Amino acid sequence: MTVSTTKTIDPDAELPAPPAAPGTQARRRPTARNGLYALAMRLHFYAGIFVAPFILVAAVTGALYAISPTLESIVSRDLLTVEASGAPKPLSEQISAAVATQPQLALAAVAPAPGAEDTTRVLFTDPSLGESERRAVFVNPYTAQPVGESVVYGSSGALPMRTWIDRLHRDLHLGEPGRLYSELAASWLWIIGLAGLVVWVRRVRTRRNRNSAGWLFAPDRSQNGCGRTVNWHGSVGMWVLPIVLLLSATGMSWSTYAGANITELRQQLSWTTPAVTTALPGSAAPVHDSGGEHHGGHQAAPAPADPTERIAQVDRVYRTARANGLTQAVEIGIPAEPGRAFAVKERRMPGTYTVDAVAVDGATGSVTDRLDYADWPLMAKLTNWGIQFHMGLMFGLLNQLLLLAAMVGLITVLLRGYLMWWRRRPTRSSSGRLAMGRAPRRGALRRSSPWLALPVVAAAVLIGWFAPLVGISLLAFLAVDVLRGLTARMRAA
Repeated sequence: MTVSTTKTIDPDAELPAPPAAPGTQARRRPTARNGLYALAMRLHFYAGIFVAPFILVAAVTGALYAISPTLESIVSRDLLTVEASGAPKPLSEQISAAVATQPQLALAAVAPAPGAEDTTRVLFTDPSLGESERRAVFVNPYTAQPVGESVVYGSSGALPMRTWIDRLHRDLHLGEPGRLYSELAASWLWIIGLAGLVVWVRRVRTRRNRNSAGWLFAPDRSQNGCGRTVNWHGSVGMWVLPIVLLLSATGMSWSTYAGANITELRQQLSWTTPAVTTALPGSAAPVHDSGGEHHGGHQAAPAPADPTERIAQVDRVYRTARANGLTQAVEIGIPAEPGRAFAVKERRMPGTYTVDAVAVDGATGSVTDRLDYADWPLMAKLTNWGIQFHMGLMFGLLNQLLLLAAMVGLITVLLRGYLMWWRRRPTRSSSGRLAMGRAPRRGALRRSSPWLALPVVAAAVLIGWFAPLVGISLLAFLAVDVLRGLTARMRAA
């Protein structure tokens, strides 16, 4: 009679303890490695079950958000592009044509056409619009004739379609209450990812002849059923993990509660984004606001009595900025008050990795202040690059396709995780009702070495304080875990 030795792999079962040495009594001792695996397994399980729906929504909307710049360039092509013909008109003439269409609004800035087939954006402050929104008139630089107008949003100048997708991803169009979903997803994403990394590394290392790092990224095709699902879940997760960690960090910086703590921390460590000073020598004018790092903070400015003089100075200011090394696409902030200089800052555009800025006296064309990107604090540079990558603007279409692929991969990882959970459920519970997948063995923290348990508890408290939604949800997980344990004991009794 042939006895089959094949058994189904339990994706959440604890790994067996190594055999005892011959002649000695086998004793199970808590070790940091075993305890870390058990804690990571349990955290990955509970957070995956309860937080994954929020991450799934963020991944689906994020996939759409990733390609929104390209969609915008296609949908709004009539506003954004023109046919190149001849030499462009002076910038001041283009601005005057736009002002004639919006005489009741305050002139705020102008973004000269960055390419031969691009339009010039003339930006106005409109009190009827929301925060970080401005009205833009798009002008053909070769004819100085407006081709249309639209509301633009934030530092990237997103048009309405991209803004709608952005808000869908950020708060599901539910306002501030909706931002809790994205903050919960961003705050837990890196924790679930790192816990899954610990579990997957341990699992791969137990395979025979699979101790190289390359096997972390390759699924074991010899497995079937649940084992095959586990392998694809882990290997695809490894491929998307670096991008997921970056998106989690940048997403948290834009959140409500964790974002406020991150902003305060950056201020304490002098990691904030610097800005040029637009106050002219001998003037008490305030410092120019360089705008937010995601959606831009453009404050309303009072309308000047006559902007004609300022408009006439723009050509001189633009030439000065070009002569001083600002060769990328720029936005020129037009001062509405006396005693202030023009602030010229490079825009976030695909392929632009630096954001240099100068302040120029419009009357003389002299540079009154300068801020090179090389002088930014290191963390401010890294934050800027991370935000550009998150928004799909760092290196154009390739950036967007990489984000799209990562989001599709993350979606498959989440769905496979739920598939594993569902397959591990018993057919029926003891009460006769349909039962769900069971959690890993309880008591992981209690059985762990004190050298691991104490730092883990301290880290949980610190993270829970810094990211309040993580702390609140972690307490909820603990409450569920305790109730499950009490229920099991009562049934056993």
